[in-house]
Amino acid sequence: MVQNQENIANLPWVEKYRPATLDDLISHEDIISTIKKFIDQDQLPHLLFYGPAGTGKTSTILACAKKLYTPAQLRTMVLELNASDDRGIGIVREQVLTFASSKTIFGTGYKLIILDEADAMTNDAQNALRRIIEKYTDNVRFCIICNYLSKIIPALQSRCTRFRFAPLSLNQILPRLDYVVEKENVKITEDGKKALMDLSDGDMRKVLNVLQSTWMAFKLVNEDNVYTCVGHPLKKDIENIVYWLLNDENVKDTYKKMNALKVDKGLALEDILKQVHLYVQRLQLPPRVISQLVIKMANIEERLAHGTSENIQLAAFIAAFRLARQQVTVDDEN
Repeated sequence: MVQNQENIANLPWVEKYRPATLDDLISHEDIISTIKKFIDQDQLPHLLFYGPAGTGKTSTILACAKKLYTPAQLRTMVLELNASDDRGIGIVREQVLTFASSKTIFGTGYKLIILDEADAMTNDAQNALRRIIEKYTDNVRFCIICNYLSKIIPALQSRCTRFRFAPLSLNQILPRLDYVVEKENVKITEDGKKALMDLSDGDMRKVLNVLQSTWMAFKLVNEDNVYTCVGHPLKKDIENIVYWLLNDENVKDTYKKMNALKVDKGLALEDILKQVHLYVQRLQLPPRVISQLVIKMANIEERLAHGTSENIQLAAFIAAFRLARQQVTVDDEN
């Protein structure tokens, strides 16, 4: 018992506070209520959960499994595979087929196969899975989980009831965040909470991971510590960058200052671009100038995504603002 408590204490918070039952889930009430009706009426279909990471897809099906089976049955009635590790046709033909084709010990009820990260499965594996789903429906139910629906073949999609898990809203994340903060006695400021929300993009897992990392590193969760922990540009750094881009007369000086800031703070140009893009929307510049500037920044971000040199793209970034300044000057003169 003592050892079990120690194991729980050492768990990452994202696992320690994972919802255990359907009632513990903090969002998607319409999806949860529909699945509860399926289970209560013993009419559970094959399921396909899709949506961004950290929105409760895996937690939902694990909670369903705990509602369907007793703790003793879970090991024999549920097969959970992460398809990003086991994604070939061999796994489908061996583990999945063997589990699906074998009857339950008492001959009643159905088994549950959970395929997580199924969008990483090869097309051959998905095609093999299609026939197994059809053939063993009497004996097993499948739950396919993915981030991108477009990577699941239409034949699998048509055999499942689809549920889209949207990013969580701030109102849904905040109560759970406050609960974890209270349980772990975390010292957190309001701007720290806001920083966690801004970084989350509706991902509850990301919120808890960043919260735990920041608390372990600094013992105080505030805005600066949160951004420093994840290597995200601070607001004052972005303000300085935009000031240099709009006011420095010497391109070489701007390049040196921005490069020094990147190196000192360990920042990626891609993260700087995203934050400057948000800042640009608030600038009092002519719409035509802003649109051209945003297009140039988008092109730089695309080139960075393809692996080009950050130094060259930093120069292009500075040049884009220099051209915007020149355009504003010409418009003013006219």
